[in-house]
Amino acid sequence: MEFLEELRLMKEQLKFEGRFRLPKNFSNVVLSGLGGSGISARIFQEIYSKKPVSLVEGYEIPDFVSPSTLFISMSYSGNTEEVLAAAKAAKKRKAHVVTISSRGLLEGYGDQHVKIPRPDLQPRSSLVYLLMPLLNSFGLAEPKEIRESYGLLSGLDGNPEECYRHARSIARSDAIPVIYGSFPFRAVAYRWKTQFNENPKILAYSSSFPELNHNDTMALAHTYKKNEFYFMVFASRDKRINDRIHVTEKLTRSKFNIINPKGTSQLSRILYLVHYGDYLSYKLSSIRGINPTDVSYIEKLKTMLKKPKEGRKA
Repeated sequence: MEFLEELRLMKEQLKFEGRFRLPKNFSNVVLSGLGGSGISARIFQEIYSKKPVSLVEGYEIPDFVSPSTLFISMSYSGNTEEVLAAAKAAKKRKAHVVTISSRGLLEGYGDQHVKIPRPDLQPRSSLVYLLMPLLNSFGLAEPKEIRESYGLLSGLDGNPEECYRHARSIARSDAIPVIYGSFPFRAVAYRWKTQFNENPKILAYSSSFPELNHNDTMALAHTYKKNEFYFMVFASRDKRINDRIHVTEKLTRSKFNIINPKGTSQLSRILYLVHYGDYLSYKLSSIRGINPTDVSYIEKLKTMLKKPKEGRKA
């Protein structure tokens, strides 16, 4: 499947009705996921606040994982090494383990499993497939929010020109993208960073307001070669955050390209920005003549890690 087709499929993923049963009693939620499969976990952590939520992005799990933990393991392929290890460890602690994947070994590691219906996508293109079981199970998505999100994604599919304009500006200047978000878009800023990494294969940086005002601000004022960075900042509905954005831009004499999220609901604004970044990074890969689906170095790394230890050089 062409990568552009994968982008256009995102709105259809909103129709996925996959869900799992919440345990009667759980005191905390832990989500395990990496790479493209982990972005949905980050989004969920940012928008769900009824109980403590932690992320696991490696092999180890927190000491507090126990029978009162709802442990959600997410891997599009179902074979992510770190996710399998974390799920196995959570089962040993007698946590309630839910697994979400399209196929693979992960299905056998949980008390419940949600199967994603499409196994033929790039993991990063399955973000909504991975997100919907979380939204459906925790009651975080009203039908009207889904409808609004569908319409906004359709609009970008039909006219991504604004996204492409930013891509052309980045390409002309050979700039490094810097993405600044704020609640509830911190995870989206990180998603943009990873999409720049994997689609056009360039380094990028993400951070968020107000935290960056306690560190980045000094660098924005004094760094060298600032003209080699392309700053994109998500506008906020919080006046305090928007004041910080404008004052920071003026104080540090920086050029911020403000991205305005569309939508009336939190979910629709999040997904609009996700899709916006997808098109922006896709266009940049096209301008650079880079295949956005090429993950050969990632696959080679996995192969090298599987070699016997005695065959590796220190």
